[in-house]
Amino acid sequence: MKRRTFLRLAGSSLGLAAGLGIYTWRIEPHWVDMVHRPLPIRGLPPAWNGRTLVHLSDIHVGPVVDDSYIIETFHRVAALKPDVVVLTGDLMSDCPDVDEKVRAVYQHVPHGRLATLATLGNHDYGPGWTRPDLAQQLCETLSEFGVRVLRNETSDVDGLQIVGLDDLWAGRFKPEAPLSQLDPRRAAIALTHNPDTVDLPVWDGFRGWILAGHTHGGQCKPPFLPPPLLPVQNRRYTCGEFDLAGDRKMYINRGLGYLRRVRFNVRPEVTVFTLCLA
Repeated sequence: MKRRTFLRLAGSSLGLAAGLGIYTWRIEPHWVDMVHRPLPIRGLPPAWNGRTLVHLSDIHVGPVVDDSYIIETFHRVAALKPDVVVLTGDLMSDCPDVDEKVRAVYQHVPHGRLATLATLGNHDYGPGWTRPDLAQQLCETLSEFGVRVLRNETSDVDGLQIVGLDDLWAGRFKPEAPLSQLDPRRAAIALTHNPDTVDLPVWDGFRGWILAGHTHGGQCKPPFLPPPLLPVQNRRYTCGEFDLAGDRKMYINRGLGYLRRVRFNVRPEVTVFTLCLA
């Protein structure tokens, strides 16, 4: 190979690497994918047909994720005028001063016309998932801004049952009581942060959709290959829709935030569900 050809190829390779680095750092982490899809539910009350539910997850308000990016996305969601907004955990991370940081961002949180509900994730419990006081402070602050955090609780939203389950890694996942309170003859949706919870033997009698987050979709995914890093035991739980045993389905949101500002082939996601009768 001639020296000039070699230098030209080397320069092209370096330029490509630099461009890819800029893309994964500056562009894709904030290039939100507004995913619109139906959510067919058995026994859905007629009044719910055509209503919208927006699913947000893994927002990670804190020192790493840009506040302006999250606030702008919140405004985009609010403009959709959804009927329900749900947030499935990791609402903050590395936030010892919960009030200052969380208030600055969540004062802009989008609201559903009928309900705005959330569950907690592992990062909401602070370092090592060992600070329940931080989680409680987060819940109180969110409540001031119109977000009800379901901690192993159920909520009846105009005839639709929504159950929110607390975090698995923090040792707070206790689904037995709230799941037993559901009427199996009526439509229900479950919210859980960690997808691994769907494999635990606690779901007898539950039929329907489970909405989750936690994985960030792997955050970086080589083309045609699975993401190399996933914080779950069941490695098939990456993102999107999954059929489960017992007439259940799960949808995993790719999340808005990040622990490190890098994404490749896994854009951040806002899921806009249109409810319909299965």
